[in-house]
Amino acid sequence: MKLKTIKFGTLLFTLLLVANCSDDYLDVDSRAEIDAADSGDVVVPEQMVNGIYGMLTDWDYSFSYLGVTEIISDNADKGSSASDTGADKHLLDALEHTTTGPSILAMWEHWYKSIGRASIAITYTSDYGLTDQAYKDRLIGEAKFLRALNYFWLVRSFGDVPLQHVDYVVRQPKADVYEFIEQDLLDAIDLLPKKSEYASADLGRATQGAAQALLAKVYLYDEKWQDSYNMATAVVTGGNYDLHPNYEELWRASQENGIESLFEVQGRGESIAHGVQQYSQVQGARGTSGWGWGFNIPSQNLLNAFNAEGDAIRRDATIIFAGETLWDGREVSASTENPMYNEKAYSSANAGASDGDKNVRILRFAEVLLIQAEAALHVGADAATPLNRVRSRVNLTPIASPTYENIWNERRLELAFEHDRWFDIVRTGEAQSAMAADGKTFEVGKHELFPIPSLQINQTPEMTQNPNW
Repeated sequence: MKLKTIKFGTLLFTLLLVANCSDDYLDVDSRAEIDAADSGDVVVPEQMVNGIYGMLTDWDYSFSYLGVTEIISDNADKGSSASDTGADKHLLDALEHTTTGPSILAMWEHWYKSIGRASIAITYTSDYGLTDQAYKDRLIGEAKFLRALNYFWLVRSFGDVPLQHVDYVVRQPKADVYEFIEQDLLDAIDLLPKKSEYASADLGRATQGAAQALLAKVYLYDEKWQDSYNMATAVVTGGNYDLHPNYEELWRASQENGIESLFEVQGRGESIAHGVQQYSQVQGARGTSGWGWGFNIPSQNLLNAFNAEGDAIRRDATIIFAGETLWDGREVSASTENPMYNEKAYSSANAGASDGDKNVRILRFAEVLLIQAEAALHVGADAATPLNRVRSRVNLTPIASPTYENIWNERRLELAFEHDRWFDIVRTGEAQSAMAADGKTFEVGKHELFPIPSLQINQTPEMTQNPNW
């Protein structure tokens, strides 16, 4: 049988063609883009699933993703040189982005391409004829986890969005999208092994704990408080994860896939298994004795928040200051172009290389504790214990009766530059005041969602646009 490889198009209508062409399959090389050449090789299901993971290492996550998750928020500024706009990063930084912004388009199309890969991998694996049921279940569980993750990014960014299995143009209600995500993750929980049950060669694949943690987070955003609390508690009491005692070490190579890690993008290995392409380089110190482009820099607002809390440990583990000497002995010139940089993106061994070696953390145990604490307030359970486990690690005074604001502030300081701040201030209703404190105008009724990219609207004019765009 001859298998034809297909290069996914840039928009949803192309994925429709792929999905409807029953004789075409994807010849997916692990960690690599699909090429357009014909192949005589039979593609096994694991390669199909590996191709979904490979999407997480794409260039879009090194630049566009930074724009729509961090630079837009009060945690970060564009950085780089004043004249270097980063295409549209200056507009995102100023909350002046438009329907034609390339960063928004890039993530819209990238998330949908990833979902397309996942859906095809699920069908392919189901029909392939694998006789090892546990192995088959695991691969399907991994694909469902990854599909859910990408839909979660989409629904938080755009609200109502098309569900590919329903219609490629008609936007489905946000509630229906959340229901689909939640079912994918419930399925994944049933299908996936625990982290401890994976062979060392498979370290970093989606696990039952990762699916539980992501579902707890999805439930939090969907305001299903009891479900969120129950799922977070399952992770906390499951015995597979814990806080690493030293916060400063979490983003070093020594702690990749460590006790605190539930899911992270894998960046180690040969060049074809590179880290998120240029992730460290784009955010590295710029200029004299620098090693990067200087984008996505900590804001003065974030620095003030750390100082107001007396949170020196997380401040100094999150922010590289011009003129300091880093933990590995690297000296940061006092004359670098920007005063601060993102230390969580720093790679000691491979600082400014395009093919980086940096694992990017997506879900950590500390966040599960904070999800548990926030949901606990809603259901009348103990919020202080999980919150104070996070605080005590960084020598902060326990809070006996925490408020929502305490927990939201803890999320900001604990998870700074882990790509959730913008979505957090939107979901909690803090966006207008938070951005005003950062000197920017958040328009209520508009900025809660990104616009559907104009290129998509041009291709499928029947697709509706978000309010006030």
